[in-house]
Amino acid sequence: MTKRFLAAAAFVLLSSTVSATDIGTTFETACPFGDCAAGISLSYLGEFVIPTGHMENGVEFGGISGLDFDAATGHYIAISDDRSERGPARFYELEVNLDASGLKGVSVVKQVTLKDKNGEPFAARTVDPESIRLGKDGIYWGSEGDGKALLAPFVRVASPDGSFVREFMLPEGFAPTADKSTGIRDNLAFEDLAIAPSGDVFVGVEAALYQDGPNPSLTSGSLSRIVRYDGATGEPKAEYVYPVSPIPQAATKADGGNDNGMSEILALDDHRLLAVERSYAQGFGNTIKIMMMDLTDATDVSAIASLAKNDQRVVPVRKSQVLDLRAIGLVPDNIEAMSLGKAKDGTDVLILGSDNNFSAGQKTQFYAFKVLNRPQQ
Repeated sequence: MTKRFLAAAAFVLLSSTVSATDIGTTFETACPFGDCAAGISLSYLGEFVIPTGHMENGVEFGGISGLDFDAATGHYIAISDDRSERGPARFYELEVNLDASGLKGVSVVKQVTLKDKNGEPFAARTVDPESIRLGKDGIYWGSEGDGKALLAPFVRVASPDGSFVREFMLPEGFAPTADKSTGIRDNLAFEDLAIAPSGDVFVGVEAALYQDGPNPSLTSGSLSRIVRYDGATGEPKAEYVYPVSPIPQAATKADGGNDNGMSEILALDDHRLLAVERSYAQGFGNTIKIMMMDLTDATDVSAIASLAKNDQRVVPVRKSQVLDLRAIGLVPDNIEAMSLGKAKDGTDVLILGSDNNFSAGQKTQFYAFKVLNRPQQ
C-alpha cells in the first residue's frame, strides 16, 4: 500500500466516532432574521477524530484552523496553525470519505510548505497561519500576526506549491502597537477568511481591536470588524461590525478563564455568511455556535477610527443562530475551520474542523452535515 492509504488505515484504527446525535438528525432554521429566503437546514452525517500525535512525513499533524473544498480534485485543503515550530508552516490536501450515509474517514493526500516572499519556508514564530480559501488565482490564506512581537496580520495569495504570489493591503488601524492603543489584540486577530461568489474577500478579527472596545465578557459582547476586499486588487472596499456575543459559559474550575470569539466565516453568497462563535470555559470545555449574518444595510465603518469613541450611528451586520453544537448533543472541541463542499456521491455538505492546539488533551475533530436547504438569492 502507498503511504496515503497506510495513513488512512491508521486514522480508522485510532479514531473515535461516538456521538449523542444520530446520523440523519435534521436541524432547521426556517427564517433567520425573519427572512424566510435565508432559511437553512442541515442533517447530521457524523464525526471523525484524528488523535493528537499523529505524524505525517515526520511532522506532527494538527492545528487545523481553516478548511476549503477544491471542486477540481474533490479534496479539501486545510491549513495548520503551527508557527513553523514543529515543522514548516504548511497546508494539507485531505481526502474526506463521506457520502449520504455518513462520515467515514479523513486522510492526508499531501503536505505543502508555505513560502515567504523570498521563496523560503517561514522561520519559527514569524507567522501564525489561521485561515485558507481557494480563490480564482491561487490559495488565499491568512496569518493572525503576533501582538506581543508586533508582527502585523496579513492575507496572502499562494500558488499550489505554496510559493508567494501577492499580498493584500492591511487597512489602517489593524497593525499592532506597543502601547496597545490601537490594532489587533494578541491571539485575537485575523482568524476568519471567506470568498464570495463575486470574488470579494472577507477577513474578520476574532474580537475587537483595542480602539474599538473590550473583549467579550459574561455580560457583554465585543465589536469585531470584518474587512471586505476587492479580491482582484487586494484593496479594502469596506468594513463592517460583527457583534460577538457575550461569553456563554462561566468557568467551572476555580479561578479558571473563559472567552468567546469569531473563529471562522464562510460566504453563502455575496451578502450572507456563516460564522463560528467559539467559546471556551475552563472546567467546562467548548461551546460552538454557528451563526448566519447578513451584510445588507450594515454600516461601512472603514472611516471610523474608533468604534468606542464614535458618535455616528452604526448598524452592525444582522445575525441569527443556526446551530449550537452542544445543544444538539455533540461535544465539540476547538472548532476553527468550516467549508461547504461535496461528498463522494455529490451530496452538498458542510464540514467543520477543530484546532487541537497540539495538545494531548484535545483532538483534531471533523463534523459533517448534509445541506438540505440554503439561502436563496
